[in-house]
Amino acid sequence: MELIRGLSGLPRRVVGGVMTIGTYDGIHLGHQALLARLNEQAARRGEPAVLLTFEPLPREYLAPDDPPARLTSLRERWRILSGTRLDYLWLLRFGGALRNLPGEAFAQLLARELRPTLVVVGHDFRFGRHGEGTAAVLAAAGTRLGFDVEVLAPVMLEGERISSSGVRAALARGDFERARRWLGRPWSMRGRVMPGKRLGRDLGFPTANLPLERRRAPVAGIFAVRVHGVHSAALPGIASLGTRPTVAGEEALLEAHVFDFRGDLYGREIEVEFAAKLRDEACFATLEALTAQMQRDAADARRILNC
Repeated sequence: MELIRGLSGLPRRVVGGVMTIGTYDGIHLGHQALLARLNEQAARRGEPAVLLTFEPLPREYLAPDDPPARLTSLRERWRILSGTRLDYLWLLRFGGALRNLPGEAFAQLLARELRPTLVVVGHDFRFGRHGEGTAAVLAAAGTRLGFDVEVLAPVMLEGERISSSGVRAALARGDFERARRWLGRPWSMRGRVMPGKRLGRDLGFPTANLPLERRRAPVAGIFAVRVHGVHSAALPGIASLGTRPTVAGEEALLEAHVFDFRGDLYGREIEVEFAAKLRDEACFATLEALTAQMQRDAADARRILNC
């Protein structure tokens, strides 16, 4: 899979393909059904399969002071999509120009820049200024502009429509099993380990620190986790995701402690898989009280993870 950024210099080999459009946050089973149909149509036609997506996500741009929780970073989306038969990930920066682009103008942009033969979208697809365009509007535009549109029905599981918002809701209430079923995999966060203040090491719980930067996570608290990227197999551990009120932290941070591991993880990219929520974050009067709670949390996590 190849990453293409922006509109300028779009390679000719991408033009004339089969494409889908969307944020694809989480890449849940509904997204996977769209990608499977995209790849099937591209293979049948002998054309490249292209996903057009955006960064930042439109809702992040529209509500910068209160962005929605995000299931996957761009790096995480790239990793998951690399396991599909997708040929190209076309990334457009979402800003004022795209926000104010009328639906007809957006359809014209697609026809002019990519000249797709087919666009595959979900039943709830929206595009253009204020989301004025629907799948039906895109199909009508495609008839005028020379491309077909295929609209897929929603993917249902246990009588409910699978959606990113549903996954976020499950994670927010600590229902990681439901999130796993809707995603088709355990939910996790991935990042590169950065140096911290070494407080965890001083308390007997050295942690790998993954800054969230601008990302708003869908969960907060203390969790039993499995950490990938340290060993050939996932290792059990415990993680905190929050602002660390006991030490007057301000920015949200993911801190993962891997049980019985003594190595150096600085600079390494790891993936933290969330297994169960243990409790909410709390402010303790002393570091001794915090350490005692961390020991209880570790015992709970070991019991949940059978280690």
